[in-house]
Amino acid sequence: MSRQVFCAKLKKNAEGLANPPYPGLLGERIYKEISKEAWQLWLRHQTLLINEQRLNMAELKNRQYLALEMEKFLFGEGSAPPAGYVAPTQ
Repeated sequence: MSRQVFCAKLKKNAEGLANPPYPGLLGERIYKEISKEAWQLWLRHQTLLINEQRLNMAELKNRQYLALEMEKFLFGEGSAPPAGYVAPTQ
């Protein structure tokens, strides 16, 4: 049986992550309070931020920025798409 959590992002009970996906206290909080589904939403948003803003992940300031956006996306008011971003139409 999969581990269930009350997801702080989706505001519902859902399947939890198998392991903390991020180091430290933030990773533990994500493991306890975020579902697999919400984590996948974050990964897509993170990819958008990295690509649209051309972030170099070797730079500490960019990793710190993403950690802050991750916390906002998962637990706070949300993380806005990059300025000027227009979602592709299908």
